[in-house]
Amino acid sequence: MNPFEMVFAIVVIVTIGSVIKARYGIRKDKDGNEFHRGGTAPDGVAAAENARLRDEIRTLKERVQVLERVITDTEGSLRLDREIESLRDKN
Repeated sequence: MNPFEMVFAIVVIVTIGSVIKARYGIRKDKDGNEFHRGGTAPDGVAAAENARLRDEIRTLKERVQVLERVITDTEGSLRLDREIESLRDKN
């Protein structure tokens, strides 16, 4: 590959990368940090997505609370251990 082909290939790769960044709304702030602008979806779609994500986070928080309660509940875990042992004894 001669130097001119290499320079041409680099320019093509950088151009394709810039087009992809522009398509997905990735911009740079004044410090050079990249961020997603997020202006590609209509407001109704973004609001629906936000509501869905909030519901998912709420359910995940509830599941974590249940898991914390199960793990920290020593009396319940002892009772569960006894029940498991009684089931093993039946076999």
